[in-house]
Amino acid sequence: MKYSKRMDNFGESIFTTLTAMKRARETAGGWVCDFSIGSPNVPPAQHIIDTVVREAADPVNYKYAIKDLPELQNAVAQWYQTRYGIALDPGAEICSLLGSQEGLTHIGMAFLNEGDITLVPDPCYPAFADGVGIAGGSVHYMPMRPENNCIIQLSDIPADVAKAAKMMIVSYPNNPTSALAPDGFYRDLIAFAREYDIIVIHDNAYSDLVYDGKTAGSFLRFEGAKDVGVEFNSLSKTYGLAGARIGFCIGNADVVKGVRNLKSNMDYGMFIPVQKMAIAAITGDQNCVAVTRAAYEHRRDILFEGLNSIGWKIDKPASTMFAWARIPQRYDSSMAFTKELFEKCGVLVAPGSAFGPSGEGFVRMALVQDDDTIKKAISGMGASGIFD
Repeated sequence: MKYSKRMDNFGESIFTTLTAMKRARETAGGWVCDFSIGSPNVPPAQHIIDTVVREAADPVNYKYAIKDLPELQNAVAQWYQTRYGIALDPGAEICSLLGSQEGLTHIGMAFLNEGDITLVPDPCYPAFADGVGIAGGSVHYMPMRPENNCIIQLSDIPADVAKAAKMMIVSYPNNPTSALAPDGFYRDLIAFAREYDIIVIHDNAYSDLVYDGKTAGSFLRFEGAKDVGVEFNSLSKTYGLAGARIGFCIGNADVVKGVRNLKSNMDYGMFIPVQKMAIAAITGDQNCVAVTRAAYEHRRDILFEGLNSIGWKIDKPASTMFAWARIPQRYDSSMAFTKELFEKCGVLVAPGSAFGPSGEGFVRMALVQDDDTIKKAISGMGASGIFD
């Protein structure tokens, strides 16, 4: 029994490896603080939970959805108008996704031929590059360097690569670096995409997790954005609905149509009670968004202040639910550091090498533990001697 040649490009996920390490330690009776996987643990607001409970009790809702409910499309259009100031055609410019990762890993199948180039940030959320590989495309990495505040330098992309590229994936607020992009970047991005006829996919999962009084909006608010691309948005982090798998592809009608046509051959749509839960989330009381943001900001402050106090000097994350930290100089790889940190104090982080070549030398920490657990982790790291 042989795997397809496509699978030669995919080994075991780093998160599967880290989970195995965690389970082995817990089985042996050891304590673990897991900062590795960004699984939100701020629960949904009660009115959102009440909606899915009520709708799941209705036998009518167990039929195939096939398509998005018109009321869901209208709700997303209303959400984008209210939250981002963007007018959308509900029927033509919105398509639901079973989580934004599903869209990221599948969109290449709709637009890439074998060997077609996609420009991908480096470091990046692994699904960006994995989706290109699944579609048979080729990845050209765009480094996000600390000296440039992790902003992609479009002028550094070779002209021959840009001319050959079919798609481009961008994501700010950024996972894993937590960087925010200035407005000028988006204007340059749109001009670049128009010049080279490139489809832009902007992953916008963290626009409501921005701290210190700053704000972030939508790529689509800039003139010409809908001419060149789409935005993926998600309810996973903002509304605590990660396991419900709710995302959207929004923007250019031709791209949305391509995604919708592909999905029509792959699934039967989102479970109707989940669609109605999504409507409740984005049209209901939005105070829950501020509560969620405050919770992550508070955890960020505890982690930042604690790590700096034990000698692990990191930059304060500006956004997202992650901290991106440079490893101590004496370690030659982020995986080696990850393993020693875990062995000595039970603190599990994600090695930066899992996020692309430029991620080497860093680790990512997710703000998914409560205050006491974070403080206990900091105490253990301080006592480990690693940062002396």
